[in-house]
Amino acid sequence: MTPCTLTALSDLATLDVDTIIDVRAPMEFAEDHLPGAINLPVLSDAQRAEVGTIYKQVSPFDARKIGGALVAQNTGRHLQTALADKGGSWQPLVYCWRGGQRSGAFSTILDQVGWRVQLLRGGYRSYRRLVVAALYDTPMPHRLMLIEGGTGTAKTRLLHHLAKAGAQVLDLEGLAQHRGSLFGAVDGGQPHQKMFESRLAQALTPLDPAQVTWVEAESSKIGNITLPPALWAAMRAAQRVEIAAPLAARADFLCRAYDDLTTDPALLDDRIDRLRPYHSAETIAAWQTQARAGDWAMLAEGLIGQHYDPRYAKAASRNPAPIERLTLDTLDDTSLAEAAAALNTRFTSGA
Repeated sequence: MTPCTLTALSDLATLDVDTIIDVRAPMEFAEDHLPGAINLPVLSDAQRAEVGTIYKQVSPFDARKIGGALVAQNTGRHLQTALADKGGSWQPLVYCWRGGQRSGAFSTILDQVGWRVQLLRGGYRSYRRLVVAALYDTPMPHRLMLIEGGTGTAKTRLLHHLAKAGAQVLDLEGLAQHRGSLFGAVDGGQPHQKMFESRLAQALTPLDPAQVTWVEAESSKIGNITLPPALWAAMRAAQRVEIAAPLAARADFLCRAYDDLTTDPALLDDRIDRLRPYHSAETIAAWQTQARAGDWAMLAEGLIGQHYDPRYAKAASRNPAPIERLTLDTLDDTSLAEAAAALNTRFTSGA
């Protein structure tokens, strides 16, 4: 059994292991874990709670004895199932919360089988400290360039085309699993805050700070996710490119981008209903009537013109003026690809 120490997030890309195994309970794993890790818990959520209760209310000795038996049983099950097909050359990296008893017990058994096991020194906490240092404790070194524009100007889609053109991009809405508005929730829900931060740190690590990194302009929250301070400060200080397009083109793009809502009338009706604090009952009723009738273009134009554009104009007035304004007549993939190629050429390193 060999100890493994992470000194930087970039170390994760050079680990000489076949599988990263998180032996914590499923709830711990769901909150956050090392990138690419699989979960082989040595205690279930209920068992972990039971052992913790015994530790506090009975004695640490009894808790360790009962916990040890459970760990052995669960490890045996993993050997007979998830690990049954692993050959003698397989090399895992194992970790728990702080590199203590759970991962130690599991690793000892795997080591006795004959596998070359690496044990993460400090466990998940050692990894989490690196994420916090990158996103909370130090300024971001990256040269961010923000894409801003009103709702329906295809900013996220443009970001994807920039990536295809070879530019560095950071897709925050993709990492947060949310499209950034009241209508922006997607199937599967959002990750935990810590999981988002892990994804963010993983996305930032390979980026070259000397090159421009394109990011969609966002508020400090995307759905229920809060942007970490270092990122938010860098975004506030970043230069901006503004995208504009005719209202009809924007409405058409929204109808295509949010087709999941147009196929779920009840969900769309509920989302519109949440706008009641901001608009009259008559306006809400008109929008819901359009939704029920399938008049998507008129509904999109109304939401853009009456709800989103006034809020965007107010927010934009507080920001520095964009260094470039780009007006697109249409928002199809051909136009967006051409715009992305031009932006990538215009704002390359040293430009």
